[in-house]
Amino acid sequence: MIKLNFPDYTFTIKDHDGKPVIFDLVRKKYVALTPEEWVRQHVIQYLKQEKQVPLSLISVESEIRLYKTRKRFDIAVFDRNGQALLVVECKSPSVAVTQNVLDQAVRYNFTMKVGFLMLTNGLQHIYCQIDTETGNIRIIDDLPGFISFRY
Repeated sequence: MIKLNFPDYTFTIKDHDGKPVIFDLVRKKYVALTPEEWVRQHVIQYLKQEKQVPLSLISVESEIRLYKTRKRFDIAVFDRNGQALLVVECKSPSVAVTQNVLDQAVRYNFTMKVGFLMLTNGLQHIYCQIDTETGNIRIIDDLPGFISFRY
């Protein structure tokens, strides 16, 4: 896998039936090591180590209902009361972070009503803060630390 635009983290990777798998600390199981999963696992480590988000408050690939369809977000961070604070949309490094990626994350927010979005392909990261009352989106330089997510 290629070097991503994150600090260096340690991962547990092994071979399963001739294919690489990586241990997901949130789901507590090995999952196929695809390019998108490589990005997802880096984001999990980034949230845990750099932003001090407890693993127990991170959800990975969970289903939400969006109108009458079912969608799966890549990563979400919740507060201790179960309120979603952040949605992360992960793409493979070969997929550009475009307006379409932002639109996808914003659609999830119709249901989740988070204050922050992160869009990443592992090489480029875009962070957004959302005014949950007006829906206005503002690009920010970085995510706040976990304690600051609500403020």
